Amino acid sequence: MAARKKTPARKKSPSKKRSSSAAQRDALALLRADHQEVQSLFDKFEKTRSDDRKAAIAEQICNELTVHAQIEEEIFYPAAREAIREKDLLDEATVEHQSAKDLIAQIESGKPGDELFEAKVKVLGEYIRHHVKEEQNELFAQVRKTKLDLKALGERLMARKQELMAGGGSEGARGGAEGGEEGIMSKMARGMGLASGT
Repeated sequence: MAARKKTPARKKSPSKKRSSSAAQRDALALLRADHQEVQSLFDKFEKTRSDDRKAAIAEQICNELTVHAQIEEEIFYPAAREAIREKDLLDEATVEHQSAKDLIAQIESGKPGDELFEAKVKVLGEYIRHHVKEEQNELFAQVRKTKLDLKALGERLMARKQELMAGGGSEGARGGAEGGEEGIMSKMARGMGLASGT
């Protein structure tokens, strides 16, 4: 019997991993993980001296932020808007996204060594830090108190994120860097239903 008792204990370990992986599909956990990933990229950019490395990191930052903003605007914000009372938090987040998109377009049309390139990446990092702080401390706290099914919402966010990344999220960002502002703006317009001149 002692051997049988050990077997169920071993089976509990994998189920803990499953519940941990299920927690990662929670919408708020997924968005927090995105925030942490982008913050680490900004930190790497600050520490890097190589122009080639800076260009690669800036491209990755722009791609990650573009996809993240798109899944928030397509899926998370509409769900949150229906569930919470303070709609102005979502209005502010949408305006902050637009400011970030404007800088992303400028960064993608430039390169290290260009005038103000590093300043633009740094300011984008500051915008994002402010946005993340408000989102996590205020918006997420309100959403957590609602009856939203955050696991189902997280699965939708993850599926859309994977679709965007597989469908050319990375290539779209590279195209923006090579083809100028039009690449990123047309990608965002297509994904979010916005006109590129808006």
